[in-house]
Amino acid sequence: MIEIRWHGRGGQGTKTAALLLAETVIEEGKYGQGFPEYGPERMGAPVRGYNRVDDQPIRLHCGIKRPNVVVILDASLLDSEEVADGLADDGFLLVNTNRSPAEIWSSLSLKPTQRVYTTNASEIALETIGRDIPNMVMIGALIRLTDIMSMDRLEENMRKKFRRKFSDSVIDGNLRAIHRAYQEVH
Repeated sequence: MIEIRWHGRGGQGTKTAALLLAETVIEEGKYGQGFPEYGPERMGAPVRGYNRVDDQPIRLHCGIKRPNVVVILDASLLDSEEVADGLADDGFLLVNTNRSPAEIWSSLSLKPTQRVYTTNASEIALETIGRDIPNMVMIGALIRLTDIMSMDRLEENMRKKFRRKFSDSVIDGNLRAIHRAYQEVH
C-alpha cells in the first residue's frame, strides 16, 4: 500500500487533488481512499489531504501517520508545519517550489534514505491555467514519480468529473499543466 499526505492551503485544491486521485485509481481497478482534514474553512488556512492506494482491499479508516509520500502545495508550509513528520524511511517529499531538491533536503531534518523532488507548480499553473492553483500540476509530478495511475485514465476522469464545473479551456489548461509537471519534476 502507498500512503500519501498532502499539505496545502485553502484554495489550492488539496481536497480536490486527494479525491480525484482516489477516484481515478479506483476506476483503474485498484483500491483507494481520499479524504481531507482541515480546521477553519477559509482561504489560505492550512489543509491536509490523504490518500491510500493498494491492490488489495484497504481496511484502515484513519489518518495517515507514516506516509510514503508527502506532497507540499505551498512551500511556505515547510517553515510552519512539520511536513516531514512520520515520513517513511524510504519515503519522499514532492514540493511546489523553484528551489532545488538539495536545498529543500538540507533545510529539513531528513534521513539519508529520504528523498526530495521539486517542481515549480505555481509557475506552471500560472502559465497554463492563468491561476496559482497547483493541485493538478502536482498530480502530474506524482504520476511520474510513482506510476500510481495512468495519465490516460486521469485525463478521462478529469474531463468526466470537471465537465460540469469548468469550461473545456480550463480543463485543457489543467491537462497541459499535468503533462508539463510530468516532464519538469526534479
